Amino acid sequence: MKRNYLFYAILLVVIGVIAWVIADTVSMPGVGDLHGQYEELAFERNENNTGPVVRIYLVYTPETDWEEMEAYGNFMPHTKYGITRIFFVNERLDKKIELALDEPHISEDIQKICIGRYDKSPMGQVSLRKFPFGEL
Repeated sequence: MKRNYLFYAILLVVIGVIAWVIADTVSMPGVGDLHGQYEELAFERNENNTGPVVRIYLVYTPETDWEEMEAYGNFMPHTKYGITRIFFVNERLDKKIELALDEPHISEDIQKICIGRYDKSPMGQVSLRKFPFGEL
């Protein structure tokens, strides 16, 4: 009879740990938890899976809350030794947007409305430049 109690006690602990892990995973913060409005307009990624992964994003946001922009960038995927670069614009673009993997990544007309540039370096260092192509 003691053996059954031990079995049920271990089973209860295992079920409790699994429930805790699931609850912790589901309640993790993400982009949806930010107060601002963010809409991904374009995305480009190199197809090189043997070297550094380069990810370029163009994101619309009507606000200039720099801390929220940095938080948005921190939520985006990043690969060790890769580069994640996000350009923020405050105007909606209706046309087809082409991003390039080479600098400056965006066209001159988009550079004119760019309000911020988030960079995460290959070693994980984060920087957010305000008005990277000059004041609007």
